[in-house]
Amino acid sequence: MNYPLHPRRWRAFVNVTLVAGVVGLGAISLPAAGEPEPLWAYGFLTPPAPGDKAAPQAPPSRALRPNEDAGEQTKLRQVAGSKASYSRVDVRDGGHVIDWFPEDHPLMTPIIANGPAAMGLLARGCASCHLPTGKGRPENAPVTGLPLAYFIRQIEDFRSGARQSADPRKPNTVTMAVLAKAMTDEEVRLAAEYFGAMPWTPWTRVIETDLVPKTRISGNLFLPIEKERTEPIAGRIIEVPEDEEQAEGLRNPRSGFIAYVPVGSVKRGENLVTTGGISVVDGKVVLGKTIACMTCHGPDLKGLADIPGIAGRSPSYLVRQLYDMQQGARKGPSAPLMQPVVANLNGDDLVAIAAYVTSLVPPIGGDHGSGAGRH
Repeated sequence: MNYPLHPRRWRAFVNVTLVAGVVGLGAISLPAAGEPEPLWAYGFLTPPAPGDKAAPQAPPSRALRPNEDAGEQTKLRQVAGSKASYSRVDVRDGGHVIDWFPEDHPLMTPIIANGPAAMGLLARGCASCHLPTGKGRPENAPVTGLPLAYFIRQIEDFRSGARQSADPRKPNTVTMAVLAKAMTDEEVRLAAEYFGAMPWTPWTRVIETDLVPKTRISGNLFLPIEKERTEPIAGRIIEVPEDEEQAEGLRNPRSGFIAYVPVGSVKRGENLVTTGGISVVDGKVVLGKTIACMTCHGPDLKGLADIPGIAGRSPSYLVRQLYDMQQGARKGPSAPLMQPVVANLNGDDLVAIAAYVTSLVPPIGGDHGSGAGRH
């Protein structure tokens, strides 16, 4: 299905469609402030207390950690398929980002590898969190393949304070605001062009299940402490590395993630995403509680004009953004379009939508399929 509309006409079409959809949804209160926070999406186990704030993230450092063996920290290591060798100290140095597979991405510019020049030794490169491939991790953002205008707008929102986190403890939101304010407009453009030049490809494997492995949280990332699935999923999505040593210990940008989602959530999410949740009761069509995602994000959810693609991306990230917009923590220029879309969604809806969207294999010159499985 093709959309030959010029981007400005497409934006006008989207606005009209959203207005019509909101009218069809009936009365909507904005935002739905009483909806409980999906703590798992933010990497926490307990709600924030009054006055809680994010603890500042430490600046990049090559200092040895006193609680770890010095020899283990400085020993050179390799990953399969790479000619490079790096130590733990190298891996942790966010001001000089390691590059296991330079052939997988464009040449890293200083803003990608070293961070904003104005910050000097306090800078961290974009790729230190988002990886040289821009795939990101559950605790941050997948930035590969985003439209340039959208990418630049997000940096501007971080600068102005329009983009915040509904959970005030989320540390990398604060870090992003600091980095965004230090970046020059030229650095922003170079970063947008770098990540925008790469297409999104599969990164997260979706598994429907009633049980998940027991986990611990490190830096807002869930890490498994056992292989067996013994803990009830309890309506959450638990996103963990396929291989903890590769993804966490070595920052291997070819080692992806598993998203455990509740049984039946992919199918339920498909209805919400493709129809807005329309159902048939006693032969009568009942309008859903939201608007079909492809109205704005395109028929295959890979984005349109300056609207980002969402197919195949981290479900933790997706749920955080939906909840942030629902609660009014994201106030950028696009927020008014999204707020009526998310206003009536509850926690189970967010889980279902993210499970389905993440299960989609991003289209690469053809039809998409589903990466979900029941195991």
